[in-house]
Parts: sequence; structure tokens; C-alpha cells
Amino acid sequence: MRKATKIAAALGTGVIALAAALAANAAQVGVHDPVMAQDGNTYYLYSTGPGITFYSSPDMLHWKPEGRVFAGEPAWAKRAAPTFNDHIWAPDVQRHNGRWLLYYSVSGFGKNTSGIGVTTSATLDPRSPNYRWEDQGMVVQSVPGRDNWNAIDPNVVEDDKGQGWMSFGSFWGGIKLVKLDDSWTKIAEPQEWHTIARRERPAFTPDEQAAPAEIEGPFIFKKNGYYYLFVSWGLCCQGPKSTYHVVVGRARDVKGPYLDRQGKDMASGGGSLVIKGDKDWQGLGHNSAYTFGGKDYLVLHAYETADHYKQKLKVMDIRWDKDGWPTVDPKDLNKYVSEELK
Repeated sequence: MRKATKIAAALGTGVIALAAALAANAAQVGVHDPVMAQDGNTYYLYSTGPGITFYSSPDMLHWKPEGRVFAGEPAWAKRAAPTFNDHIWAPDVQRHNGRWLLYYSVSGFGKNTSGIGVTTSATLDPRSPNYRWEDQGMVVQSVPGRDNWNAIDPNVVEDDKGQGWMSFGSFWGGIKLVKLDDSWTKIAEPQEWHTIARRERPAFTPDEQAAPAEIEGPFIFKKNGYYYLFVSWGLCCQGPKSTYHVVVGRARDVKGPYLDRQGKDMASGGGSLVIKGDKDWQGLGHNSAYTFGGKDYLVLHAYETADHYKQKLKVMDIRWDKDGWPTVDPKDLNKYVSEELK
């Protein structure tokens, strides 16, 4: 509410309500599939969009558009996804061995003609002299007719032994976990794969058909001796018909099994609700989760009913119940209002 405060100071406390109303009309950040990182005193937000859209902020509220990560397109993109049209999906940002890694996806919509790549930079600050993203190429690819899984929506987590693992997946056979090499830019050899979450896919469903096993967007968050696996169930990108929502399970071992509150394995359809849509916010999900300044946050997108179901950034406090499960307050959906700076 920085604008509201300045206006009120100039005109007197009697116009605070008017100032707040003016601030409420400021443009909010419209993103899909948001991920976040802190480099120095600045937060950086990355999302699905042309060349990977990104923003910077000093406070996670006021966001400056910074353009795109890729000036052109990844050299390998059309090889993995012939219909690639400059729209890069579902990034994930991590720091490892003194550099930043930005994972990303290319795909044909509704198909598993897909690939996950990674690009690296010494810094996230686009004004730093050593800011330069260098694409490391494709990490994993899914091929229709060969693979019953989809190589999009990457997230990388480091286990307690310092080993990197990539979770990914959308629809089809669910969420996969694969071991990475020491650089975190390639799959480790010999390869090690696990299925960590999936939903029912009826027998004889054609291999080329994505639905109805509606699961995607994994994110693994380490906390208090557990690995918490967040995933999104339902359909995104459908306006008022969107059914996207977030569920979670947890495991002591990064490889699983990830069990929900009732003890059901997420690889057998388990998942406990974290948050779902309401009358104000529809189709919310594809979350990430972080600890910044000793506080835990859930970052996600949600469609605002009052704004013709336009996607908006949401940052919500994570609280932990007596049994160690993550909870969020749905009221925070209306409390958090981002501002896109001009």
C-alpha cells in the first residue's frame, strides 16, 4: 500500500480510504506458475511466459518488470517441441555450487512432446556486470509413444546428503523423481527414477491422451526432518471452469513414499488439501514454497473472479499445525495484493 500511504500523507488522514481505493486499482502482478529466489537484498520472481518473464522486488509486494530471461529461444526447443512458440513454461530457480540454475519447460499444449532445460548465471541481478544466462541445454525429454510421462514442471531439491533430485510431471503417469549429477545440469548415471505421485488413469486410456489423471506442478520443500511434496490437482487455465487446487504429502526420504494425513501414498492417489478456490479466487495452484527471513511462504497463482479470471500472484504465510502439516489461511488470498511498478 505504498502509494496509499504517500497520498494520505499529502492530503491528510481523512482521505486514507480514498487513497487505499486508488492503490487497489494499481496493476497487480499477473503470472502463471511463479517461483521465487532471494539474491542479496532483492527478491526475484520467475514465471511462465515469453522467454521466461521475471520481476524484482525489495519486499515481495512491489514488483518491477525486468523483461525476459531468454532474448531468443533455447537452441534445442523446437527439436523437443516442434510447435514451440517462444512460450516457456513453469520455471524453477535454485542455487548450487556458487551459481544460479534456472530450469524451464518447452512443450506442445496438451501433449507430452516436451523437454526440460536449464540455464545458469553467476547472479540474478540484471544490472550486475557478471549477469549472463548461459543455457546448458536439455536435461530430460518425453516422447509420445515412448514415454507415458510428461517432461514439464521441474523442481529440484537437495537431499540431506547433498544429492540433487529433480521432480517433474504433468498428467499421464504422474510425478517422477530423477537423480541429478553433481552439476545439477544432467541426469546422473547410472540413472535412478521413481514415481512419487499420481492419480488414477483408467485402463485403456489412449497413450496420447493427457486426461483424466489431473496432477502436475510438483514442489518439494524440506522442513523439520520431512520432505513435503506439494502438487496441483485439477484443471488450470479454464477461467470460471478451472478446478486447480493444491494438495500435499510428506516423506522422511526424498524418494518417498509420500504419505498424506491419512497415510495414503501419493503414488496411489493420496494427497491432503492445502488450499482450493473460493468465490473470489478460482483455479489456484502451481505453487512453490520458501523460507525467507525465518518465515515460510507459499507462492502460487490464482484467478480473480472480479477481474474476469485474470491470473494474479499470491504469497501466503505457511503455518504448521500440531502434527507438523502445512496450513494457510484462505483469507490471505484477499490480504496479499501485489503491485506491478511502472
